[in-house]
Amino acid sequence: MADGRTAASNTAVASVYNDVKEYYGKTLKKTSDLKSNACVPSAKPVPAYVRKVIAEIHPDVAAKYYGCGLVVPECLECCSVLDLGCGSGRDCYMLSQLVGEKGRVTGIDMTEDQLEVARKYIDYHTQRFGYKKPNVNFVQGYIEALAEAGLEEKSYDIIISNCVVNLSPDKASVLREAYRVLKDGGELYFSDVYSDARIPEDLKANKVLWGECLSGALWWEDLIRLAEEVGFCKPRLVTASIITVSNKELEKLLGDHKFVSATYRLFKLPKGSEKKSCLVMYNGEMTGVEESFEFDAQYTFKVDKETWVDDDVASILSNSRFSGEFTFRHQGLKTSGSGECWAKPKAVSVNPFELLQQLGSASVAPSTGACCGDQKSCCQ
Repeated sequence: MADGRTAASNTAVASVYNDVKEYYGKTLKKTSDLKSNACVPSAKPVPAYVRKVIAEIHPDVAAKYYGCGLVVPECLECCSVLDLGCGSGRDCYMLSQLVGEKGRVTGIDMTEDQLEVARKYIDYHTQRFGYKKPNVNFVQGYIEALAEAGLEEKSYDIIISNCVVNLSPDKASVLREAYRVLKDGGELYFSDVYSDARIPEDLKANKVLWGECLSGALWWEDLIRLAEEVGFCKPRLVTASIITVSNKELEKLLGDHKFVSATYRLFKLPKGSEKKSCLVMYNGEMTGVEESFEFDAQYTFKVDKETWVDDDVASILSNSRFSGEFTFRHQGLKTSGSGECWAKPKAVSVNPFELLQQLGSASVAPSTGACCGDQKSCCQ
């Protein structure tokens, strides 16, 4: 009986893979072919330094972009980056410029039609960026099985993904494999579509709803649970924006289900890492965020200004590539009473729907923690 269930499960997974390959390899030819606004980039303004690098990407690559957010984490120089579900390679080529010639970017995708576009323009972008040799490569494979694609354990500083995890029939395996190939202190920084409840099986079986990144969306609570079960520290919510679908036929099928596009940061911290709140001061040396570093929806760090951070964020900053970008102070810290006093920032939910409600009722800006480590940059 167990073998029968396994065979049925494998058949279902293979069917999802084939449907997604067909949808993104044959049905969709360009971004405007999408039938909903789920896979449309976030309305959040794109920073000037990111707009500059996107402008360098070949139009044929950009035309087949189906992301739902902006996956440009900070402090990228010299880093090794993996893009899960890279498609035609737009984000890979964008990051290729930001990691620099000493960094490297790998894109993995299961759809050969997409990879054919990505590979076609490797030489074009190498010359465009002024590099002596390519720092980008593309691998065909499944994001649930990175080992089978030849990706080694603890080999990447950062993993990104842009509106792809929802298309996977096995989200837990995606997170497990991402955790495996990340170095200690590494980060999974990804944008995806999330639902306000678990999606029923009849909707999951709809090929268009799945292909449009809707019926395969994780319930946001399941993301939090799965991430921590795999070993990541508690996810940090960066941004969220509402998805309106904007298709009467699809809206009727979906009923009362609501969706958001949200970006989360998940960190793989070394085992036994100390967690102790402290004061931190950002040195302002990261490209593109010299004056202010918006870490997530709760914390924004102003250059040369001390900010109180909680146990989790203190551990993340001191054990990741960000450690060399901050000064840490544990002595003389008070959060109440007389003397030097630092207000604890207002807690921000990891629930993207709740964050949007807060933003709708009042402006919720990341806290700067106003008054009442070893160097680990990728280039080393």
